[in-house]
Amino acid sequence: MTAPPSMDNWATVEAEAKAALTPEIIAFLEESRRQPNSEGQLIAALHKVQAQFGYLGRAQMDAVAQLLRVPTSRVTGVARFYHFFRLQPCGRFMINVCMGTACYVKGADRVAAKLQEELGIGFGETTTDGQFSLHSAACLGTCGLAPVVTINGQVFPHVTPDQVPALLEKVQGGAIAG
Repeated sequence: MTAPPSMDNWATVEAEAKAALTPEIIAFLEESRRQPNSEGQLIAALHKVQAQFGYLGRAQMDAVAQLLRVPTSRVTGVARFYHFFRLQPCGRFMINVCMGTACYVKGADRVAAKLQEELGIGFGETTTDGQFSLHSAACLGTCGLAPVVTINGQVFPHVTPDQVPALLEKVQGGAIAG
């Protein structure tokens, strides 16, 4: 009588997980797993993945779950809960419109509407050419400059809807690093 085939496929799962990540992230996860509360490193691990890949893809989140040995549902839940994690690829230019009270009172909603019209996308979306992603922020902490738009971290103060087309031309013309 022959022994039944092994049901343990950890080697295959581990190899696939490692193929989805960089050696640096793998090393971080392996070190984290040796800690008493490895799940406590989940957010840090997701930050590392997003810094490397620009967003949290399904393959990378699954790999983190496998290598950190936490449920995939936990990884996905954390990634979806925190607004600073992106689950889709972002455009070359990340546009944020501050929608905090000061900015909103001074017309941020109209600036946002003009950006959406010009780009043909809504908040949380990326243009089909991959150039622009549009997001809103609860507050950028620059209330005295309201309304504020940031593009790849560069602050543009006192933006009006009429200035949006010229601002986008400036970006496309290379005046802002992408």
